Amino acid sequence: MEAGAESQRHECEPDVALNMRACIYARFSTDKQRETSIEDQARVCRARIDREGWQLVDTFSDMETSGRTLIAGRAGAARMLEQVAGGAVDVVVLESLDRLARDLVEQEQLVRRLEHRGLRIVGVNDGYDTQNSGRGLMRAVRGAINESYIVELGHKTHRGLAGQIERGFHAGGISYGYRSVVAGVDTRGMPIGHRLEVDAEQARWVRWIFQQYAAGVSCQKIAAELNELQVPAPGARRRTIVRATWCVSALYGSPAKGSGVLNNEIYIGRYIWNRSQWTKDPDTRKRVRADRPRSEWSIEERPNLRIIDAGLWEKVRGRMDKPARAGGTKGAGRPARSLFGGMLKCGKCGGSVVATSASLYGCTAHKDRGRAVCTGVSVPRKATDVRLLSLVQDEVLAPTMLAQVRRELAAIISLADRKADPEQAKKRLHDVHRDIMNLTDAIATVGLSDALRGRLAAAEIELKGVQQTLAPLETAKPRVDAIMAGYKRMVIDLRDALATSTERARPVLHQILGDVRVVEEGDQVFAEFEAPAQRLLVAAAGGTYLNSGCGDRI
Repeated sequence: MEAGAESQRHECEPDVALNMRACIYARFSTDKQRETSIEDQARVCRARIDREGWQLVDTFSDMETSGRTLIAGRAGAARMLEQVAGGAVDVVVLESLDRLARDLVEQEQLVRRLEHRGLRIVGVNDGYDTQNSGRGLMRAVRGAINESYIVELGHKTHRGLAGQIERGFHAGGISYGYRSVVAGVDTRGMPIGHRLEVDAEQARWVRWIFQQYAAGVSCQKIAAELNELQVPAPGARRRTIVRATWCVSALYGSPAKGSGVLNNEIYIGRYIWNRSQWTKDPDTRKRVRADRPRSEWSIEERPNLRIIDAGLWEKVRGRMDKPARAGGTKGAGRPARSLFGGMLKCGKCGGSVVATSASLYGCTAHKDRGRAVCTGVSVPRKATDVRLLSLVQDEVLAPTMLAQVRRELAAIISLADRKADPEQAKKRLHDVHRDIMNLTDAIATVGLSDALRGRLAAAEIELKGVQQTLAPLETAKPRVDAIMAGYKRMVIDLRDALATSTERARPVLHQILGDVRVVEEGDQVFAEFEAPAQRLLVAAAGGTYLNSGCGDRI
């Protein structure tokens, strides 16, 4: 058996093998494959299970999911591995190991963990089997081949796209103002490529946007009017977006990256490809956009794609290069350093409320998208800061509050101790310990998914509560002292932060107040939030003593 990854089960006797519980895992990568691929894989696996006389307990699958996606990020695989961690499965049957992972490192770590816990893994088509003595070498070779396949596929795909560009077709996304049409078909009836052509209706709005900006209209006003007129935004074509609206970033984007309508050179007939590439972060496996050097860009003049003339393009460039004080945008965009901006939330749309000027807080959706998206809320910055800080100082920083909080905390702990049922608490303690061990095993096997993280956090909070319930009554005072010490540290941190730095004070205030909803009722504006002293005490106690559901309104 392989060192460091020995199976905890030995070769089964025939009667034991009949009781082996098996599950199937199947996966295919892209939307160009069919759902029947899952059934085809499952059919091959079922034949092996029937031949071995195993009991099929479940089938798990992931469609249109890359083998380089972290297994904890795949819904089907994560459910399968949770079942494995819970001891419900003895054998995992796959068409081949590349269905499990196409990343050599993840495959090796995952298989070693599973086999160390006694799970048998069988790959039907590639011949992999936990019981084979030479499986370690085979796994390494197959893993290297599977990973190199992905890398080589990426190179071939990029090379093919480059060839399509040279033949006058297009590759990549479709800019607003254009549509993609089939350029022709081959002898099998398959498209030989796609060409871009101008969409007359969208092109009309592209010209309008450039004309408005060149005339000195702000991006905020342009976006607001587009939304008011219900002009479909660039993202509206994507199925995943229910209702896309125009915003400042869609118009302005980034001059350096050529993003945003006003910076896209395709509108003057200059087609640019290979400006960036997507790579996967090795830790998160999320796709990350990286800019390529300009020397690698592919730039072609395509006059048939021109929507605006060179004169209008230069007028827009001229305005962008002006300093902000002269009506341009150069040097603009520096975030305002307000005390409560960002933790305030619009009571109408739920969006962020930030400093929209030196004197006002306002809704970002209203500011950047207009009244058609949100009618917005607006409150004076100075008055809001004074009222909220005054409340925090009265409820958290006042010396009399420390004594009051201590009395309330001692009463809550004493009441909880008197109500405790020791026998019931001991049973629950055993159950929670068992749940945490199972979740820890699942995380070691699957990785830290959002679902497992939430379940483990909830279990750990419950564990603390049960342990404190079992503590004898005479330990109430030390527990009160420990929690109050944490409470005082947070109060001191806030005092220091308010005296020295807005940047330091912001996260402390956010911890105390949470999200503050700004709500308009008639001609009055209210701020709604949870009770500050109570939130701070909950944080100091680890979230175990107080229910922070009640709130305040000012």
